[in-house]
Amino acid sequence: MWKNFKLNKFLLLIPLTSLMFCFNSPKNDDEKMQTIMVSVKNTLSYLHYSPKAINDAYSKDVYKQYFEMIDPGKRYFLQSDMDEFSKHETKLDDYLNIGDLTFYKLTTDRLFQRVDEIDKLTQDIFSKPINLEEDETLVLENKLKKAPVSKQDQYNEWKKFIKYNILQEIESLNSKEQAQKEKKDSVQKYKLQDTIKLQILTPEQKKVKATDEVKDLVKDTFTRFKKRNKMNWFTVYMNAYTEVFDPHTNYYSPKDKEEFDMTFTGKVIGIGAIIQEKKGYLYLGALTIGAPAWKSKQLTEGDKILKVKSKPKDDAVNVVGMLSEEAVRYIRGEKGTPVTLTVQKKDGTIKEVTMIREEVAIEDTFARSIVVNSPNGKKYGFINLPSFNADFEDAKGRNASDDIKNEIIKLKAQNIDGIVLDLRNNGGGSLTEVGDIMGLFMNAGPYVQVKDGNGKIQTLKNKQETPIWTGPLVIMQNELSASASEILAGAMQDTGRAMIIGSPQSFGKGTVQTFVDLNRFLNTEDDFGSLKLTIQKFYRITGESTQRKGIVSDIQMKDFFTYAEIGERYDDYALAWDKIPSTTFQKLNYFDVKALEKASNDRMAKNTNYQLLLESAQWREKLDKEETITLNINKFNELMKQRKAQIEKFKALTKFENGLQFTLYPSELEREKKDEAFKKKSDMWIKNLKKDPYLQEAMNIIGDMNVKQ
Repeated sequence: MWKNFKLNKFLLLIPLTSLMFCFNSPKNDDEKMQTIMVSVKNTLSYLHYSPKAINDAYSKDVYKQYFEMIDPGKRYFLQSDMDEFSKHETKLDDYLNIGDLTFYKLTTDRLFQRVDEIDKLTQDIFSKPINLEEDETLVLENKLKKAPVSKQDQYNEWKKFIKYNILQEIESLNSKEQAQKEKKDSVQKYKLQDTIKLQILTPEQKKVKATDEVKDLVKDTFTRFKKRNKMNWFTVYMNAYTEVFDPHTNYYSPKDKEEFDMTFTGKVIGIGAIIQEKKGYLYLGALTIGAPAWKSKQLTEGDKILKVKSKPKDDAVNVVGMLSEEAVRYIRGEKGTPVTLTVQKKDGTIKEVTMIREEVAIEDTFARSIVVNSPNGKKYGFINLPSFNADFEDAKGRNASDDIKNEIIKLKAQNIDGIVLDLRNNGGGSLTEVGDIMGLFMNAGPYVQVKDGNGKIQTLKNKQETPIWTGPLVIMQNELSASASEILAGAMQDTGRAMIIGSPQSFGKGTVQTFVDLNRFLNTEDDFGSLKLTIQKFYRITGESTQRKGIVSDIQMKDFFTYAEIGERYDDYALAWDKIPSTTFQKLNYFDVKALEKASNDRMAKNTNYQLLLESAQWREKLDKEETITLNINKFNELMKQRKAQIEKFKALTKFENGLQFTLYPSELEREKKDEAFKKKSDMWIKNLKKDPYLQEAMNIIGDMNVKQ
């Protein structure tokens, strides 16, 4: 959760002279990085909600965090490297204070050196026969791994890693072959037109094909690695410092901040095309219907991109061999300006295509609803909210509350009897949107308490007195529902306005972040990036923090995430849970929680599909926690055979359908006739909704609710 507000008033509480870190404009990257380090340190110390002492203990934590970020699998650095690095373990605090790049340069220079060596090392491994019948074991659990003691040791470990990937690729080929065989058998059984091409490869052919695939993958990995400049790695280095304060305090380079803003607002200025990287070349992926690339009628998915001319007076830039994210920055630009792509078509012809950049909406970030026809004969509304998006720069931009309002209005026109609001996988967004959404469902009242680092508590209230939906309301959540999702679910639960169903508890992110531009405090026009830092904690209207504990569902239903270590409580540097006094609020009496819970629990206990799903989740989590795996192809195949036998038991889950029927709005049916991409997304969305056992139970619960008007 972050809150985009101006810091001017906030900064009046702090002597501004202490925040004006005056530097001359940096002459090179080194000076820029030094300036960023000191600026980050000062900003953290003055503005973070719970600043840490910059001392040797902090230095040790940063040191540990840094290596978990750059070499978690212990594949790159030798033990001799780690011994050399360890001399700096208690000095990182000193380096931060004065902007000393000694440790950063030492580790990144060594990292690039090791990558060059390992690139050659892996080429040597692939140049020789790879024996998959040796009795070897690969350690999968990073915590059990140790840095290689010698280059030979490193060679052996990379050889094992490559073998593991080859075995996985062979297994993938086996699975695809079996699936194709089953399809062909089915077609022939029912005497349908047989268009399925089935090619049975010998074990040796599969090994050769798998080895070539892994060889290309490893080569591409190192190629991409070497293209990343050292300023990219500096961002990683700085985040080791910031994330030890708390996991949501991060340094963003100017480019990273730009990406964040586009995701948050749900829009991008460009041509509406995905750029894909394949073996050193860039290709056009899917084109967004109605966007400039699609409207040009000259570009198609699969075109190879050779050059990009970002401005009419600029020379075209050769993007062959460029990282996709770098090429995208040339393609994007100001709305209404031209951009020219030189592409090679599949037939080998070269074509220049000029387009005018437009604002392209990322629709997957916006709310969407659909009418659900339940087996009980009633119609309900289902609203999916992927994020609490907001556009603070454009008064006409989209935001979550307006989108939800529009969806409710459309649903009411269909005479629905209840609404299910889906916040599963919603990681949060704008805090102010929570109150506005709450106001769509109930009268004015508090929805969250916010406490700053000085202990000052503020209660935020929804001021809406004209809710547009007062009927039955169920909110769905899971372990990935975080931040703003938890505030809304918590407020609706505390007031008794909605039933919260889903995972035993949500993610547990109870902190507020804001962005601070580092050059705000610097006497320079250069862009030093931004710091997203925690400045407040928020609390439910009952006074309880959502930090670490999250929101406990009224009706608990476990899922695949329940058995995994997902949530704030698993992070070593997450802020602690605490409690403040409750604020005054009105408790509604809309439904009998205990009765609804009992009825649901009785249903789920008899739901064989749900019980099988839980068994599958526990089994998969057990696999994820396996610490080692065999690299002998015969033993590996036997292991895969055992797993397939177990998976066979869970195949029924893929065939499950919840019996619900879904109806699109008339306007959407019309749009599907013109918008192929929208139709494909709608078809896939409905297909997934029909396979959702939790949505099935949500409809059962909302059907049981006896709402008092």
